[in-house]
Amino acid sequence: SLTMRRKTAQALALRARIVLACAEGGQNTEVAAKLGLDRQTVGKWRRRFMEQRVAGLHDEPRSGAPRTIDDARIEAVIVRTLESCPENATHWSSRDMAKTSGLSVSTVQRIWRAFGLQPHRMETFKLSTDPNFVAKVRDVVGLYVSPPEHAIVLCVDEKSQIQALDRSQPMLPMRPGQAARRSHDYKRLGTTSLFAALDIATGRVIGKCYGRHRTAEFRKFLDEIEAAVPRDLDVHLVMDNYVTHKTPMIRRWLAKRPRWHVHLTPTSSSWLNQVERFFALLTDK
Repeated sequence: SLTMRRKTAQALALRARIVLACAEGGQNTEVAAKLGLDRQTVGKWRRRFMEQRVAGLHDEPRSGAPRTIDDARIEAVIVRTLESCPENATHWSSRDMAKTSGLSVSTVQRIWRAFGLQPHRMETFKLSTDPNFVAKVRDVVGLYVSPPEHAIVLCVDEKSQIQALDRSQPMLPMRPGQAARRSHDYKRLGTTSLFAALDIATGRVIGKCYGRHRTAEFRKFLDEIEAAVPRDLDVHLVMDNYVTHKTPMIRRWLAKRPRWHVHLTPTSSSWLNQVERFFALLTDK
């Protein structure tokens, strides 16, 4: 099988052919002449096979070339990467680091890869400063994990400033071997705001687009939800602390409807509102 497999290394396949030729009863001199090899080569692999069987045909582990870069230089590259920035730049590139450290670009890249360093990447984070962060998270997550009976849990938010753009020229469709193409410039045809309420139990979305993003529009959207939800169900509303959600008009509207219950997410915690996943899908698709 080693001689016939396509992915076998040529050297290993040759050693296997030597063993097969020897197994036919040939002497070292005869096998060497048949395969065009030296007699000592045939004797070496015959002996290795007799001692270790198939494992003896593989190369023994090698130590490799000795290191030319000591630990101190590697540490210097890591420390410089983590604790400094190059002139006129926000992060190190492998070429800049190679010039500064006197190493090759490939060596710098190997060091960064070994220690998981990627200076060109930047991720974002935001810690909530809400003093009631834990209590609010438990409240909202509790609704998701164990929603109350005879009630509907709706995640509400707005995706504002959605631009209606059209290209200045018709698009060229995708073809085999060629991606779809569109002109770089576009026409602005206005903006809209999408108000959406996601039912976490069914995935149903109650949505409405409005030209503006004010308390008046949010009040109209609450009326849309009120009309869409059966009267015998309580409404648990999960929403953020946006200013239009807390105006006196909205507070009075909610106070007149005892079946409505509001659950506010902590500040800077939009990730807790599941309707954001719906907005993300709209953006991706």
